[in-house]
Amino acid sequence: MSGDPAKGAKLFKTRCATCHNVNPGVNSTGPSLAGIFGRQSGSVPGYAYTAANKNSGIVWDDEVLDKYLTKPTAMIPGTKMVFAGFKKAKDRADMIAYLKTI
Repeated sequence: MSGDPAKGAKLFKTRCATCHNVNPGVNSTGPSLAGIFGRQSGSVPGYAYTAANKNSGIVWDDEVLDKYLTKPTAMIPGTKMVFAGFKKAKDRADMIAYLKTI
């Protein structure tokens, strides 16, 4: 399913921006999401990840992000991310499309 980056940007502002930033090197409650594609989980410099995240072995791509964004705690038990997830596949596709633009 292809997503709409403009809709993903709106979702990001309402559901993710409280904890995440899209500027490189700017961490908040959560790590910066700039350059997430192809990056190993738990590897943003300056962010204090849980061992679960650092040791997950996950490399972020479309398929992995779709699964993760469905229910983060199910994919990485022990993560400190408290986001419940996006239930709708279209919302996940829109978010992934947006993240590809940053």
